[in-house]
Amino acid sequence: MPSIKLDPIDRRILAELQADGRMTNVELSRRVGISAPPCLRRVRALEETGFITGYHAEVNSRELGFEVMVFALVSLISQAEADLSAFEARVRSWPLVRECHMLNGEIDFMLKCVAPDLSSFQRFLTENLTSAPNVASVKTSLVIRCGKDEPGVPFEVVEERARSES
Repeated sequence: MPSIKLDPIDRRILAELQADGRMTNVELSRRVGISAPPCLRRVRALEETGFITGYHAEVNSRELGFEVMVFALVSLISQAEADLSAFEARVRSWPLVRECHMLNGEIDFMLKCVAPDLSSFQRFLTENLTSAPNVASVKTSLVIRCGKDEPGVPFEVVEERARSES
């Protein structure tokens, strides 16, 4: 839990920017009910304190020729911190891996991968992932379709928790 307390306006700014990071500061200030200069100061403070970590365009991977999405569950031979860090560093160098999450339990990492086609993914799987140092096993699941893809956090839960703490 962050040590900095956010007020309702800060939370509203975060919710609005999470929904649409391209809006102008004037539009954002109108939506949250404050004038533009203090709104911009608040946004900059939220960026500096790490509540806002970046702004990104949501692109259509299929339209860009990436027809395949796969989740790869990776088990390592050694879970020593140096080996976990080395694997994460290697993963960061693989463009087809879009997300990497270290897990608790039998599986060490879950990777979200994209590829133009199955043969490209298979080549990555055999030439890079399964042959990487310290990799014991890899289980893959091809994504058929995505039923939900919501970035960020559910602000209705944030607001409910803030009300209960007041």
